[in-house]
Amino acid sequence: MPPTPAPASSSRASTRCRSSARSALADQPRTKAGRPLLWAAGLSLSLVAALVVALLARDSRYEADTGPLDVPRASPAAATAALTTFVDGIEARDADVMADLAPGGDTAARDLLAGIGRNAAALALVGVTARYVDQVGAVDEDGTWSGVVELTWQLDGFDPAPSEADVVVTFAPDGDTLGIVGFGSADGGGRSRTPLWLRGELSVARTAGVLVMADGTTGEADDVAQRVTRGIQVVRRVLPDWEGPVVVEVPASGADLDETLGASPGTYADIAAVTAAVGSGTADDAPVHVLVNPDVTDGLRRAGAQVVMSHELVHVATDAARSAMEPWLLEGFADYVALRNTRLPDRVTLGRAVDAVRRDGLPEALPSAADFDTRSDGLQAAYEGAWLACRIIAERVGEERLVQLYGDVSGGAAIGDRLRMRGLPLGRLTATWRGTLADLSR
Repeated sequence: MPPTPAPASSSRASTRCRSSARSALADQPRTKAGRPLLWAAGLSLSLVAALVVALLARDSRYEADTGPLDVPRASPAAATAALTTFVDGIEARDADVMADLAPGGDTAARDLLAGIGRNAAALALVGVTARYVDQVGAVDEDGTWSGVVELTWQLDGFDPAPSEADVVVTFAPDGDTLGIVGFGSADGGGRSRTPLWLRGELSVARTAGVLVMADGTTGEADDVAQRVTRGIQVVRRVLPDWEGPVVVEVPASGADLDETLGASPGTYADIAAVTAAVGSGTADDAPVHVLVNPDVTDGLRRAGAQVVMSHELVHVATDAARSAMEPWLLEGFADYVALRNTRLPDRVTLGRAVDAVRRDGLPEALPSAADFDTRSDGLQAAYEGAWLACRIIAERVGEERLVQLYGDVSGGAAIGDRLRMRGLPLGRLTATWRGTLADLSR
């Protein structure tokens, strides 16, 4: 994002006689070459000269102020010094050092920074670096300003490598130094990420191979950790060789989820959870976490919330966040594993898909990428349709071959080729899928 230039730190005032003379000359008609005509509207060049002399005489005692104006300016050097202290405080796990980074009298900033210091200990943060990049926007009258900071961090024992992201940090004067008052894009436009651990003190729950951080109560973090433990058992029934670890983040709201992922506001408003890289890195070892939207999951029954978590853990187990496979197979397989032992009737598991058929007619093809857009009105129907397709594959060729199909396509194989090799060409699968939806919608 291109930074907005800061206001000029100084300016020069012009004498009124010069500006008046320029104005008078500027008003004259000009030749094609751009030079002013000697006569225009009865005013001769000699009269212009007389006017200039008169103005000079009238304003002879005017003095131009050519000194610099006293306006607040951003200081990259001071920002770098503040960020150095910030990193030192994280490495020392020292909440007091972090709190002292806040400008004097700013209680909210002190509490925020002290909480971040405690997060550093609870999460075992390592590999933290913070490099000032550039200014964002103008400097406020009180000297507060924001800058883009290239941040790295890693959860020791859980993340295979550091995460990295551009984070907006807000600075404010503190005597002769610069303090830190907050993190995140001031306009909320999804221009940068705000890692959850920068939002203040979190509740943290740990079990074997599981780490949950929640911007909520300790009880909420514990409940999610138990959900993860049960979900791991569900996934291993189909994928027995999978081993964690698993990291789950629970922001305070859907809006915070968007900002944590650097997404535009509202992107994940209707999504219960998402498995995604937590930074902007694209390497094969870039950390991937499950992120939960409490605005949605808090409204689910216990069984529903468990299915959501089990679904996301399938994505973790199969590294789906880095997969380019057809979304109906990717999402349908995750739901197949999550719903495998629920024994819910079709009117429940396919309710929205059936409603869509009754309303819009029978679809011609399996759900497309557009159907899985997070803001699509038919998103839930697409998920249910994808699950039905994977269930049909398991029923026709067996669960083991479904797992093999998923693995082959994840590795780059063409799904049509692999279905045909297993005796279920894509056209036949689609026809069976459409027939099942037609029967259920009658």
